[in-house]
Amino acid sequence: MAVPAPSAHSWRSHSTALLDAIGNTPLFRLPRIDADLPGVEIYGKAEFLNPGGSVKDRPALSMILDGERTGRLTKDRILIDSTSGNTGIAYAMICAARGYRLLLCLPKNASEERKRILKAFGAEVVLTDPGQGSDGAIRKCREIYEANPDIYFYPDQYSNPANWKAHFETTAPEMIRQTDGRLTHFVAAMGTSGTFVGTTRRLKRDLPGVRCYSAQPATGFHGLEGLKHMPTAIVPAIYDESLANGNLWLETEDAYAMTRRLAREEGLLVGISAGGNVVAARQLGQSLVSRGEQGVIVTVLCDGAAKYLSEPFWDQD
Repeated sequence: MAVPAPSAHSWRSHSTALLDAIGNTPLFRLPRIDADLPGVEIYGKAEFLNPGGSVKDRPALSMILDGERTGRLTKDRILIDSTSGNTGIAYAMICAARGYRLLLCLPKNASEERKRILKAFGAEVVLTDPGQGSDGAIRKCREIYEANPDIYFYPDQYSNPANWKAHFETTAPEMIRQTDGRLTHFVAAMGTSGTFVGTTRRLKRDLPGVRCYSAQPATGFHGLEGLKHMPTAIVPAIYDESLANGNLWLETEDAYAMTRRLAREEGLLVGISAGGNVVAARQLGQSLVSRGEQGVIVTVLCDGAAKYLSEPFWDQD
């Protein structure tokens, strides 16, 4: 069941018709995923329906508009940032629409589909050491920027408050409206941590009884593209560990299996991090059932599967 989304965002007056389509994504009940969890409802926010194909459209637009408002982003400067893919694609779409040049640092092992999408939008890409993951892309981006800061606008998605504020202002209020305020639990895996931090701050302000759980890969060496294992990674400046009521650890194979399951049982062709989020939501739901509790759990379907279809895990039964 899709629940209608709210009608407007605070950024509407600043954006083009294309960018007006960012946000207001539907919320889907996952009835087969929660069928064995009596008293628990699991919902996924369909962020793959954003025009750039992911949840990262929201913070990318927020950071670009903030750069314009503060005068740090002009047509004379090149937007530069590091990305694991989705924020880069969002930047590339928005920069194409607003006439900005874009330089991205991206791990070399990012999916071929992501690289092709960035090329299609006209972004310039510097590929970084795959063994260093997103942290290697961060280091390279800082190196390029610091060598010539006058020609770049560096929003730095890992440190920019406009990242989490996008979710505070839009994502969380949508979830509250779409569940008629029935939401009891929120869970999201972390990359920049912006989705978790911004959504949690707003939910805890407006729904004082809500419980919010972060999720992250169980080890530093994992296959969950875009997600961070905080104990071994460069920790984003915007991350606030104190916000979480608890943390859930994700195994790569479990996320792969759930991604396949969402396609085959719910008709939702989503990406690996979305699968990981639903794994975390089920873990949370199972813990509620074990204690005889009920709950309305909302998580995020971060992006679609189009950028991952070349991955071999789809061939598994």
